[in-house]
Amino acid sequence: MALYNYQAFTRDGKKISGSLDASSSKMVKSVLLKQGIYPVLIKLASEGLGSSFLLGALFSPSVSEKDTIFFTEQLTVLLKAGVPLADALQLLVEQTKGQLRRIVGSLRDRLQEGQSLASGLAFYPSVFEVLYIQLVKAGEVSGNLDLIFERLAIYLRRRMEIKQKIQSAMMYPLIQLVVVIGVVAALLIFVVPQVIPVLADQGKKLPLATTILITLSDFVRAHFIMILVVPIVATLLFYAWKKTAWGARFLDVMLLRMPLIGHFLRTNTIVSFSRTLGMLLSSGVSLSESLDIVCNIVNNSVLAEALRGAREQIIKQGRVTEYLRQTGLFPSMAIYLLDTGEQSGNLDEMLLQVASQYESELDRLTSSLLSIINPVFLILVAVLVGFSVFAIMSPILSLATSVGAVS
Repeated sequence: MALYNYQAFTRDGKKISGSLDASSSKMVKSVLLKQGIYPVLIKLASEGLGSSFLLGALFSPSVSEKDTIFFTEQLTVLLKAGVPLADALQLLVEQTKGQLRRIVGSLRDRLQEGQSLASGLAFYPSVFEVLYIQLVKAGEVSGNLDLIFERLAIYLRRRMEIKQKIQSAMMYPLIQLVVVIGVVAALLIFVVPQVIPVLADQGKKLPLATTILITLSDFVRAHFIMILVVPIVATLLFYAWKKTAWGARFLDVMLLRMPLIGHFLRTNTIVSFSRTLGMLLSSGVSLSESLDIVCNIVNNSVLAEALRGAREQIIKQGRVTEYLRQTGLFPSMAIYLLDTGEQSGNLDEMLLQVASQYESELDRLTSSLLSIINPVFLILVAVLVGFSVFAIMSPILSLATSVGAVS
């Protein structure tokens, strides 16, 4: 049985597409005709559907990080239970749906054709990163594929949890800020123009805060379109600049110089470097290939450049710890642990231990960053709301006091 994609028309002329497990394209055609569906294109999922399915591919759901983790965890369970790889992929075809189902079907078909699983994964670089493919390749060579998938599942799950922790913690203050900006904008556009002129007609000098608020209100109403367009254009220009070599390096240098953020980035690099290199070496991947992969997963260009420089020396001299020390990236404790592991021949185990140790430090730094960001947002909210209320209420209270004194 193989997974086939098809494009067809129903009896009422509606264009549809889908996938079907069958032994041949003729069987697919037969099954569809019995359902009153008239196929115009049938191809193996591993071959793709060509340009005629381009529009459908654009709108088909992509494979998310959760889908990749689900695939990895389920395959781990099946392989550890002693299920052959081809049978495990067949079971996963039945459990998955959408784009992931097509990919798993393609992997199964390629495996049945005599190709390796790693070579099949390489056809989907947007779903399976280089680290994933190299570890699977090493697992196939060593015969420890179940252990490799178990490590990958833990690695991917932990990485997603850290990412979600940061995103969820950032979401609340961002929502607060958006709501407050909306409220302040409504005050400037609708409330201030109605209230302030009445107060100005009383002939008294308005407070400085009220004058500033009136100026802001006039500016916002006069340049409303520009205020909407400029931030969008500025954001697009910033992202375009950030993608340039000079822009990316300048931004990376500035981030590393920031007290807490710089320490966070360095710690995150230590964790990523140590865990990834440890996983690769313990799985039988060569030191040269392992260092290539590790250097490419570091996001900060300055840190990546330092690691690439160390990589060249490590490959030439065969000494890891000595040249990692020269980068100035790893703390003395981490260097001591790695040096101990290198001398005892257990560098891969010590790398994983260093990763676990500094992962706890990364959690602490994440909590520290969030504990600073939340109060900053709250203070910003309080300042914006407080200033707006004071600017509006100050002349009103002043007028009320004057009226009370006269009466």
